[in-house]
Amino acid sequence: MHDGIHLERRGVPVAVLCTDPFVATARTMARAQGIPDYPIVILPSPIATLDGGGLDAQADRAIAQVVAILLAHD
Repeated sequence: MHDGIHLERRGVPVAVLCTDPFVATARTMARAQGIPDYPIVILPSPIATLDGGGLDAQADRAIAQVVAILLAHD
């Protein structure tokens, strides 16, 4: 979250992905940076144990949100 916010402040469009156990922390960090409604793509946990097909499935579910966030920067 921290890196995403700082990159955006430098003009780099970012879509932050976060697994569900870390959403509260990410939202707290966004509020601390003065952006309480910062968009986050939330993925179900765990992802570390997924194989390539499982990761592809997660990416397929998230891609529309990622694209929407990135296009909102125009």
